[in-house]
Amino acid sequence: MTINEQPPPASEQPSTAQDPATAPARPVALITGVGRSIGIGAGIARQLAASGWDIAFTYWTPYDRRMEWGAEDGAAASIARELEAAGARTAAIEADLTGPDAPIRIFDEAEQRLGPVTALVLSHAESVDSGILDTTVEAFDRHFAVNTRASWLLIREYGLRFRGEPGTGRIVALTSDHTVGNLPYGASKGALDRITLAAAHELAHLGVTANVVNPGPVDTGWMNDELRDALTQGTPLGRLGTPRDTAHLVDFLCSPQGQWVNGQLLKSNGGAAS
Repeated sequence: MTINEQPPPASEQPSTAQDPATAPARPVALITGVGRSIGIGAGIARQLAASGWDIAFTYWTPYDRRMEWGAEDGAAASIARELEAAGARTAAIEADLTGPDAPIRIFDEAEQRLGPVTALVLSHAESVDSGILDTTVEAFDRHFAVNTRASWLLIREYGLRFRGEPGTGRIVALTSDHTVGNLPYGASKGALDRITLAAAHELAHLGVTANVVNPGPVDTGWMNDELRDALTQGTPLGRLGTPRDTAHLVDFLCSPQGQWVNGQLLKSNGGAAS
């Protein structure tokens, strides 16, 4: 694992009229899987930054590089600049979540650079299409290492470190109901659901809420034309989801107004047929 992204030089950071020493403290959100500017993770980061959060986020360029959409050069630095323009302090952390020590190191760096984490948003994923007959053991294990084990360890680390006021803590995990032809992804996301919903009860003594969000069909560059058309036709609203759609729900769940929503698997999918 490498954690090596550095914040932009001071000369590139936007100036603010308010003295940071007297500005009100912003809560810190740690968002995983913010590797591409058009991704859901980046959309969530933008929305939370606009709502007054400081943002630590993780990304892993080698994953994007081996996927068909490819890596986006300079994405982490570009996203960080956007968030800073919205008033957020940022910490971009490159992290390989296949390593079991990654969650501890991620939280260490996030806390060192921004302070204690109030909200944990899990939007990372290993997702390579394969079914029951053609999934390899190596692919199966990698999906569960990233989507399930790393998520559990991140939630555990959050629970061990959380010291916020009861009622302020938030955990939100993004899931999927896709299984056919996507066995390791769907199965590992199903396990993630159970871990997150358990956190709503096991972390009750901290006053932390934990919810799972299924964003439905969101085109972030991975769909072909045939799939895009089919999914659009299967959605009553006649369109696909956008990262902003998911971000609005996550923003609500992380807000004081979202406190009473807890231990839920929420479908934010425009009514798309399962």
